[in-house]
Amino acid sequence: MDLHLTGKTAVVTGASRGIGLADVEALTAEGVTVVAAARTITPELKETGALAVPVDLATPDGPAHLVERATAELGGDFDILVNNVGGGDGGEGRTGGFLSFTDEQWQQALELNLLAAVRTSRAALPALVRKRGALVDISSNGARIPHAGPVPYTAAKAALTAFGKALAEEFGPQGVRVNTVSPGPVRTALWESPDGYGAELARAMGVTQRELLAGIPTAMGMTTGRLVEPSEVAALVAYLASPVAGSTSGADFLIDGGAVKTA
Repeated sequence: MDLHLTGKTAVVTGASRGIGLADVEALTAEGVTVVAAARTITPELKETGALAVPVDLATPDGPAHLVERATAELGGDFDILVNNVGGGDGGEGRTGGFLSFTDEQWQQALELNLLAAVRTSRAALPALVRKRGALVDISSNGARIPHAGPVPYTAAKAALTAFGKALAEEFGPQGVRVNTVSPGPVRTALWESPDGYGAELARAMGVTQRELLAGIPTAMGMTTGRLVEPSEVAALVAYLASPVAGSTSGADFLIDGGAVKTA
């Protein structure tokens, strides 16, 4: 299917690895010129040919700096924003339950998973209005099943999903489509890294990380029997960003192997 994206321009946040990197790869393959933002510019990101911008979007000034740099690099307004940056759901100290989380951990989760998108969207929306563009937020199915991950992370993602719906309502009449993609467990470093959330969860459960990963689809009720691939999420993002999805706005798309059973 031709998504009619050739010649479009985009900004993708959290682009160094995982879903963000896959988003960059999918969009560039469709002929989009991409400005890719990340705290660390990885060799894999450089290989995509995207215009890489090092920036910390968890800081108050980072998002505005990114949009300014993107506009300069692209020579004007851009058509697409993908708010992918996120975190706070991995590593040591994330499996102890609600009472184990400090104010600092809550603040980190909110900065990365909500406020980074709020600030980036605020800086980017004037350009997206002028271009009658598209905005895609990457949330999580944890927004609908908040017990499925660290509570600061899932609560922040639930807020991000609500934020996307509010933007769709306000900016839809101005020509901007806003949609949300909510993946379940995706085959990324979060689950597979020896120091990520998957490793920490395995230790807390008294199983090996390999055993944990093998059991996730069954434990989560994923009828596909496997984790989601980053490229599958990216394909949905590219579609939603394209003119082919011109009548789709204000929607939240699950891509979680059937884990969430409700409508």
